[in-house]
Amino acid sequence: MAGSGGVADETERVLDAVGPRLRALRKQRGLTLADLSTATGTSESTLSRLESGGRRPTLELLLPLARVYGVPLDDLVGAPPTGDPRIHLRPLHRHGMTFIPLTRRAGGVQAFKMLIPSRPEPAHPTPQTHGGYEWVYVLNGRLRLLAGDRDIVLSPGEAAEFDTALPHWLGSADGYAVETLVLFGPQGERAHVRAHPTRQPRAGDAGPGSHEV
Repeated sequence: MAGSGGVADETERVLDAVGPRLRALRKQRGLTLADLSTATGTSESTLSRLESGGRRPTLELLLPLARVYGVPLDDLVGAPPTGDPRIHLRPLHRHGMTFIPLTRRAGGVQAFKMLIPSRPEPAHPTPQTHGGYEWVYVLNGRLRLLAGDRDIVLSPGEAAEFDTALPHWLGSADGYAVETLVLFGPQGERAHVRAHPTRQPRAGDAGPGSHEV
């Protein structure tokens, strides 16, 4: 087929670039092969060969790595972003919600805009768990957050933070759309508040609140 050689060559170049990208990402996170093996269930020898190019990347190998690093799968196989970062904001669709990446850092805290569509929420939500730490701030709508034994509703201007190792679920509190900002630390990194307002809130104020779960 005409042009198939060029496509094959480009595919080979993409696959050849995966190993160095994986090694750089692991070192940026300060992880050893042993750490990564424990987190993914993949043997150290396989991970080493994957990074050195001795093992071809497959979805079976890359999906656990993407989960551990907290990055989209295409970050592991695509070219690193350059130039205007707005070009690279690819929405992610998970669990019926839309996540718009606001940062493209390989490591550290990741920022997202999370959109929950208008819809009836399930009568019995199914909480999920994964590694990391999350901070969520409500821009619009009313967010219901289940985390461990806590069941709280957040309004615009309110924020909550929680360990994602706790069983947790986020959804609309009233069936209307919700818009939030999310900071996610895949290695347990937390957001630290370094300044607080000096004025004490007065009766009737509707200022922002914060909840730690």
